[in-house]
Amino acid sequence: MPEEARRRQLVAAASTVACRDGIAGLTLRAVAAEAQVSHGLVLFHFRRKALLVRALLEWLIESNSMLDLSEDIARFPRAMDQLHALLQQEMARFSRRPEHTRLFLEFWALGAQHEGIRARIGAEIQRYRTAFRTIMEKLLSAEPTAFGSVSAEGLSSVVVSWIHGCAIQAMADPENFDSDEYLAAVRGVIWSSARLGATGA
Repeated sequence: MPEEARRRQLVAAASTVACRDGIAGLTLRAVAAEAQVSHGLVLFHFRRKALLVRALLEWLIESNSMLDLSEDIARFPRAMDQLHALLQQEMARFSRRPEHTRLFLEFWALGAQHEGIRARIGAEIQRYRTAFRTIMEKLLSAEPTAFGSVSAEGLSSVVVSWIHGCAIQAMADPENFDSDEYLAAVRGVIWSSARLGATGA
């Protein structure tokens, strides 16, 4: 197997171990057992656990943080409808992977002790938030009085907070979490804010 393919196999095995046992349970031997390869092979690709942890973080970011403003969403004529469709897409995407949310929170906690991890997570959260700015700028341009003096950056921050909150609720209480109900509540808040902003109330 080519080295890059083998490395991807090992990172996939690491994700399985970490989602099951947490980062604390992520060891080179556990990854070797999960991938059904020798411990020496894992050592060849990742000389120590810290390197495996960083590779796992990059995998988690690549797997979860890409914002896809698809053609289906772009076809909606109104920016508000595009925003609702994008929220539905992102809330559904994150709520389907509660184990990834749990792992991301573990990395966030780990970042308190490791500056490199903290900086990488912070940069990715900022990048994800910035990805919303185009649609927020379009929304504020189409409905300039809807949200008062809120900036596109500020509105992006609020929307991302809703999405992350949805992911945490899905992780914390998966049996009772209803993504449709959550989305309906968020839509209600958006429309209420827009109406209040438009009337100046």
